[in-house]
Amino acid sequence: MPWLRQQGVIFLSKRKRLNNSNNRDSLQKAKGYAFLLLKFRLRSEREIYERLKKKKFNEEIIRETLLFLKSKNFVDDNNFSKAWIESRLANSIGLIRLKQELRLKGIDEEIIDSQISQVKDNYSEEDIVTKIAKDKFKKLPNLEPQKAKRRIYAYLLRRGFSPGVVIDVINSYEDRCFKG
Repeated sequence: MPWLRQQGVIFLSKRKRLNNSNNRDSLQKAKGYAFLLLKFRLRSEREIYERLKKKKFNEEIIRETLLFLKSKNFVDDNNFSKAWIESRLANSIGLIRLKQELRLKGIDEEIIDSQISQVKDNYSEEDIVTKIAKDKFKKLPNLEPQKAKRRIYAYLLRRGFSPGVVIDVINSYEDRCFKG
């Protein structure tokens, strides 16, 4: 009888080792996949989580992978949001859309607000909207003014600029160009 118990214990310990071995392999695969994702661009913690979940890694492996990445500063929502804002502002995206994109990427509201407030000091929404509106009006010379205004207004709102600024810029541009 004692021999059978020993066999059972050995069997269980082999199974446990095998399970730990599978977990180690899964953890390595999850880390490898996360590094592959990070190779192309910075990612938020939520993005990594969702992509690992999509690849059918279990919660424990995902949690361990994220802890590892965060401990080594490969994943940091502050750095990600700062880099995201800089790259999107270079493409003339408004602050409203930026906030929305960061929320979708799982960034905490406090981080979003702090990063946006840092950018606002050197950011002139009116200047950017004026430049874009001027370029758009030039591309629509044969369109009646009301129709051109509507198109440009809708375009600028989709880009995430505040409606008040867009209306002011379009009206001032219209006054200068169409009535003068």
